[in-house]
Amino acid sequence: MILLMTTAPPERAPWYHGRGLPPLGLAYIAAALEKAGFQVEILDNYLLNKPIEEVQQIVRKYNPEILGMTCGSATYRRCVETAEAVKQVLPSCTVIVGGWHPSYVPESMLEHSAIDYVIMGEGERAMVELASCITNNGTQKDLGNIAGVAYRSKGKIVKNNPEFISDLDQVPFPARHLLPMHLYERKMEYLDAFPIDTMHVIRGCPFNCAFCEIKHLWGHKCRSFSPKRIVDEINHMVDNLGSKGIYFISDNFTIRKKETIETCQLIRKRNIDIQWVCDTRVDLISKDLLREMKKAGCRTIWFGVESGSPRILKKINRGVTIDQTIKAFKLCRQEGINVSSSFMLGIPGETIDDMKATLKLAKKLNPDWCRFNIFVAYPDNTLYQEIMKNHLYDRIEDFLVYVKTKDFDYEKMLKIQKQFHKDFYRSPKRIFRKIKREGAFNVFRQGLQLALQRR
Repeated sequence: MILLMTTAPPERAPWYHGRGLPPLGLAYIAAALEKAGFQVEILDNYLLNKPIEEVQQIVRKYNPEILGMTCGSATYRRCVETAEAVKQVLPSCTVIVGGWHPSYVPESMLEHSAIDYVIMGEGERAMVELASCITNNGTQKDLGNIAGVAYRSKGKIVKNNPEFISDLDQVPFPARHLLPMHLYERKMEYLDAFPIDTMHVIRGCPFNCAFCEIKHLWGHKCRSFSPKRIVDEINHMVDNLGSKGIYFISDNFTIRKKETIETCQLIRKRNIDIQWVCDTRVDLISKDLLREMKKAGCRTIWFGVESGSPRILKKINRGVTIDQTIKAFKLCRQEGINVSSSFMLGIPGETIDDMKATLKLAKKLNPDWCRFNIFVAYPDNTLYQEIMKNHLYDRIEDFLVYVKTKDFDYEKMLKIQKQFHKDFYRSPKRIFRKIKREGAFNVFRQGLQLALQRR
């Protein structure tokens, strides 16, 4: 039996947690293991936040031969503590860790004896092969043939290079039936529908933004599920979960224009009544594409604008201009699609004037929803390397690095972030529009949540 779990959230985190979403990555792993004949259970402890003692009780109950955990840089310490606790009550259990952080710095996981193996990058195929090797008493030679696995051997750490799945249609639908779907917040301000569920449709990114490390996890080449596979999964969710809305949380949803249009046309051909929101870049849309998306149910697009300073956009290698951003927002409005945007504050080398330019652009764009995020560095992107090399920080918590320059530190950035949100949303016109769109109760509730999160 295999128990998969997320790690409990850190006690305090340097960013906005947002809503609780199902761990689709873990659900994909579970589905692949089930397809291979394994019995699987999932504990989403990021959602449930059970104390170590309860986790140990669950481990005793299931008595798993293998425990697989996901780990991010923010949850690194919790992950190690959980692995050690599991070994205390079940020494025979093999502990495997995967996810963002282990993919970038696997050595940081394997320095702890409670962690037996690390999976780097895409996990479905690697986890099935590793689980089969373990349950069949495989040898060190067998381990050497499993792509994407890191392990200890003769006092050294061996890292097998990851291999990406070329045909994603081979990956089964996520095992959402193993998740407590009734506990997730299936409402979103971006859509009128309920319930709303999430989907991944694209892996890999050909862009090289200095603040992002996703290519280390998914690769530089963009791979996507086929339009038929995407729409089949939508149908499955409608039939089995009662889904009325979808949030496509892939970073570059529209990067393959032809396939995106085919997906939209297939949704309409099958008469699927669904609303949806997606993430993409401002340079990956066009008028004809937006028109097809709108007809297929797209209501909102989320853009990572990041900065209103051309100098900072160049520094982070964003690859887009402010004029392209303005044009993209206008196109969306012309086609009746709402826009949401995020901006980044506190990039090393950024000045207060650069940040003011970001606020000015946000007000000019006037998105329906807007979020200003404070940059906190974590392995292993270009900005992280620059910060560590030049000691542009005042503290490090495990692998999270808080930027400090002559212009700002993290505490000052918290004040700037709070003021920017206040300046953006305090306009009576914006408040009225938000109330009209979302209702007075929802606006009040969101404001209260933000106020509590910033305390």
